Amino acid sequence: MDFHDAGLTVGIALFAGILVQSVAFHLRIPGIILLLAMGVALGPDVAGIVRPDSLGEGLRELVGLSVAVILFEGGLNLDLRRMLRQATVIRRLITIGALITAVGAALAAHLLLGFDWILAVPFGTLVVVTGPTVIHPITRRIRLKRRLRTILEAEGVLIDPLGAIVAVVVLEVALHAGGAGAMEAASGLLGLPYRLGLGLLLGLLGGVVLGLLLRGRRLLPEAFRNVFALASVLALFGASNAILEESGIMTAAVAGLVVGNMKIHVQRELLEFKEQLTTLLVGLLFVLLAANVRLADVVALGVPGLLTVGVLMLVVRPLNVAVSTKGSDVPGRERVFLAWLAPRGIVAFAVSSLFAERLAAQGVAGASQLGALVFLVIAATVLVQGGTAGLVGSALGVRRVGNRGHVIVGANALGRALGRALNEGLGGREEVILIDSNALEARAAEADGLRVLYGNANDERTLLQAEVELRRSFVAATPNEGVNLLLAKRALEHFRVPRAAVALRERKPGVEAKQVLEAGAGVLFGRPIDF
Repeated sequence: MDFHDAGLTVGIALFAGILVQSVAFHLRIPGIILLLAMGVALGPDVAGIVRPDSLGEGLRELVGLSVAVILFEGGLNLDLRRMLRQATVIRRLITIGALITAVGAALAAHLLLGFDWILAVPFGTLVVVTGPTVIHPITRRIRLKRRLRTILEAEGVLIDPLGAIVAVVVLEVALHAGGAGAMEAASGLLGLPYRLGLGLLLGLLGGVVLGLLLRGRRLLPEAFRNVFALASVLALFGASNAILEESGIMTAAVAGLVVGNMKIHVQRELLEFKEQLTTLLVGLLFVLLAANVRLADVVALGVPGLLTVGVLMLVVRPLNVAVSTKGSDVPGRERVFLAWLAPRGIVAFAVSSLFAERLAAQGVAGASQLGALVFLVIAATVLVQGGTAGLVGSALGVRRVGNRGHVIVGANALGRALGRALNEGLGGREEVILIDSNALEARAAEADGLRVLYGNANDERTLLQAEVELRRSFVAATPNEGVNLLLAKRALEHFRVPRAAVALRERKPGVEAKQVLEAGAGVLFGRPIDF
């Protein structure tokens, strides 16, 4: 069998990426740890099954398009209102904090590993980024307090395009600095504000137009909405890069942020589609890029390489956070956690592969060491920081307490009766919250002394506001059996609620008890009822 076939390489990488992420989900560990290991195991240094070199220039294009989708999905999940509450800290982290990280990392690589500045400076800009591919799974898994989660996720999404563009500009300057190339270096430096400005402008305009098209119920057929959004993102990314190279990732991230904060009735379906696609692409990219790293180069870094990573984690990141949170209302324990958690993700890995190729083409000695060092940073930060995030969060008391309280979807007579019964039975020891989008039903529940969240339970933000992931049980008690079943499945699978119950109606053909049980939920009261 010819393992240099490009189609076979992509197919195996896709399958392996999804397989190991499934295993990581059950083991409750960061998926990137297994993805890196699988990429190395399948790559040329071990099994020789996955051959990234068979893709040629196609690897760069595949990485670019995939990163655009990943950052768009990351932007979709950001709540602008929550970000604005922490705007000062977030702004400092992606500006002053990023500068501190870049300078500190470059100095560490230069002093400890002996990197020339032409390698050390690009390395410093590469490891500025954290990224949603690693931050989102960790914050979701360990159930951080909302302020911390907002800061970390916003930093991850916003610093990825910013850091990548800065890194590309720095590389251009480094390659042309000195002598006859001084003018080209200056020109490359001027490209930074142009790239950022173009990405911001196209992202805003494209995001607004896409959001308006998705908001209209008649403009696009229901079956084509998700794929239309995907095609639009890729088109925006391509158009931005065609106008000014490497500006597309900023466009994709900003477009995602805009669309995610517009009220569109397909919000949940779009989020789920993009999340599944992102999972697929993250697995593909990490396996391919890990297979492209030579183990000999990583081992050759030795103790100085490990010391460089240690300085990044234990000196540079805490200094970054100390400066970024100075004078803010972020408590000390939360600052310590922010200083600990900064795992690097796919953007650093993808851009480092590009840098290694360009530096090697220019005849720069040690170009392969740059990619190896970034690989080591990613592996170490994900393994150590990501793997211990839960323990550190518990020790610092920054995790939200789970498995308490109850959520009832439906403030109708049945939902109100259940709410009153739970309040009386529990003696007020646990919170009971009702969710409903009907203002009359919501007011009736409030009149009964019940806490009500006015909103659509199909909207993930409503469920997050109700803190469903922390609850002991979830009851779907709307008159629509199909909606009840879908909500219960989502609570169990996505939010991992321990127990969910579905209300079924008597004498109305629809959802059967067997379907409810197969979904892992229970039938409310054990049988269909008369509402």
